Amino acid sequence: MYPAELVRPMREDLVLAGFEELHTSEAVEAALAQKGTTLVVVNSVCGCAAANARPGAKISLMNDKKPDHLVTVFAGVDREATDTARGFMLPFPPSSPSMALFKDGELVHMLERHHIEGRPAEMIAENLKDAYNEFC
Repeated sequence: MYPAELVRPMREDLVLAGFEELHTSEAVEAALAQKGTTLVVVNSVCGCAAANARPGAKISLMNDKKPDHLVTVFAGVDREATDTARGFMLPFPPSSPSMALFKDGELVHMLERHHIEGRPAEMIAENLKDAYNEFC
């Protein structure tokens, strides 16, 4: 577990962009039971989360079509919530950071760490925008 003061700025980065933090399994299950589209960002302390994932997620929201719901769990901090979110992302293996788009509770698009690491935030955003345009 990472200290709260260490991850606070990393959490706030997405919260200030409109993401709701989920801290429990029940919160994840409720979020994914909602109708419409939900983007789940598995946040992380790693450099690729800071340089690529979080900026890419935020840039992706500058699109005509976007998810109805934006949520995030924090790997290494909110273990229960993260494990539950990852359970919904099967058959993809756990990775952080990662991003998943759900439509009416069904996984329709997935970005694993290997899709994020080493790629510019703009490329990640374009990938997400394409998914929004198809599913949102």
